[in-house]
Amino acid sequence: MSLVRAKKHLGQHFLTDKKIAAKIVNGLVHTDQYKQVLEVGPGMGILSDLLLERADLETFMIDIDVESYHFLKQKYPQLGDRLINGDFLALDLSSIFKEKYAIIGNFPYNISSQILFKILENRGQVVEMVGMFQKEVAERCASKEGTKDYGILSVLIQAYYHIEYLFTVKPGTFNPPPKVNSGVIRLSRNEVETLPCDEKLFWRTVKAGFNQRRKTLRNALSGVVPKEKMDDHIFFDKRAEQLSVVQFIELTQHLTQLSQ
Repeated sequence: MSLVRAKKHLGQHFLTDKKIAAKIVNGLVHTDQYKQVLEVGPGMGILSDLLLERADLETFMIDIDVESYHFLKQKYPQLGDRLINGDFLALDLSSIFKEKYAIIGNFPYNISSQILFKILENRGQVVEMVGMFQKEVAERCASKEGTKDYGILSVLIQAYYHIEYLFTVKPGTFNPPPKVNSGVIRLSRNEVETLPCDEKLFWRTVKAGFNQRRKTLRNALSGVVPKEKMDDHIFFDKRAEQLSVVQFIELTQHLTQLSQ
């Protein structure tokens, strides 16, 4: 089998360190809650080798790269239909998985946010995710209120998942090496099935608040609720980065009352 060329337009940086690969795969710890795992962007299969050794998991893989797909098809003939050539972001996950499952991958940096939003959209079934991202993105996801890294992804992910920053990976462990450090995080679904507020309004509020993060929420949310309807609630005089997830839920509940 000829090796797969890493393609810049797909954001591919193939991991070459087997010890790091083992640490990522061993990050899947909540297997009492699922039996299936989807690996996104397996490349040449450094994670896949280890996933397929695990008797507790049924592994699926998806890669948009046709060259990777044919390489993996030859390498893992036992996968059959569980190896998919396609775009993870366009994939209808509910048509493949009927039960709860996990997602794992060394994700392309250029679509990190879209991958995380896709996981959030499928939060009813995705109970665990272990993934490698650009370190900055990984830290942003795990950051808390009051920090400069805290943003839309931080709030939305932490509303539905427990998040742990597991470890940092240096550029030299990839081919080709990226220009930045990478970070591996684990998301574990929390106990919240649905938030105790209007979830669409919650998402809209979080996005509006951070899209103008230097403004107070009174100004940033004027497109969500007209200013003349806003009262003297303490949250309106704060900026988005000052509110915790729980406080964003409280704010959404309050906005719902104001809109009635």
